[in-house]
Amino acid sequence: MNRISAAAIAVFGLGAAGVSGVALADNPVGFYLGAGVGEGGIRNDGYYYNNYYGYHDYQTAWKLIAGLRPIAPVGAELEYIDFGRAYNNSNYYYGGNYFNNSSTDDKATALFAVGYLPLPIPFLDIYGKAGVARLESSTTTYYNSCQYCGYPGASYRNDSWTTNFAYGAGVQTRWGGLALRGEYERISASNGDPDALTVSVTWTF
Repeated sequence: MNRISAAAIAVFGLGAAGVSGVALADNPVGFYLGAGVGEGGIRNDGYYYNNYYGYHDYQTAWKLIAGLRPIAPVGAELEYIDFGRAYNNSNYYYGGNYFNNSSTDDKATALFAVGYLPLPIPFLDIYGKAGVARLESSTTTYYNSCQYCGYPGASYRNDSWTTNFAYGAGVQTRWGGLALRGEYERISASNGDPDALTVSVTWTF
């Protein structure tokens, strides 16, 4: 099963749970805080010192959420997302060196505008989100000029900070101020788009 199918199952399963619930939600307007956990996908499209051939790995992701919904149809969210650390143990020879044992760590602070569908169900929300993210990517690669000679190698670290377009979609069910949501989010980045499929809990004050 691919991750898009898994995302669809999570989202529609959560929606079904909300429809089958018996508790009615209060007014959704307000300020809320929350946290979530799930699976992050980290891509490295590859360039010198960062494993030239690229890689894609999935690791545990987590995030913190602060949001404001001033009126029912629209809101805004500020998130901190840790996509996890991806690893690649393949070898590549380039420029007289052997490159291997790379790892990439992606984190982002994102600001989203959120739009909610006008559903006639008081405890169910389906929404889309779009905004900007400040992405921090750190890649560390071990390299050696003579792979089988026993000489000590060295590590090279490349840190980058970019501002990118970010987007996502999700569904949530609400019981009073408590909400349970499942969502998919992605950041468009030149060196590989990190994404996350998460389940989160929020509380509206």
